[in-house]
Amino acid sequence: MKVYVCVGSSCHLRGSYDIINLMKESIAKRQLEDKVELSAAFCLGKCTDGVSVKFDDEVVCGVSKDNFDEIFSDYVLSKI
Repeated sequence: MKVYVCVGSSCHLRGSYDIINLMKESIAKRQLEDKVELSAAFCLGKCTDGVSVKFDDEVVCGVSKDNFDEIFSDYVLSKI
């Protein structure tokens, strides 16, 4: 699975680097490094909707520290 976290200006200001760190921690904690490829991405085109994360071909907007665990479970753990 390929996961891209937007680091464009808007997402950066809304905490994309926090999401990258949470993603790294969650992947490592579950030993998923061989199944999940994490990358930064420039604008995913959803600038007004909060931090955007692309899981393979699906873009999810509004990712935050508050909803990260639910999104990680729904879009990563349930699909690998």
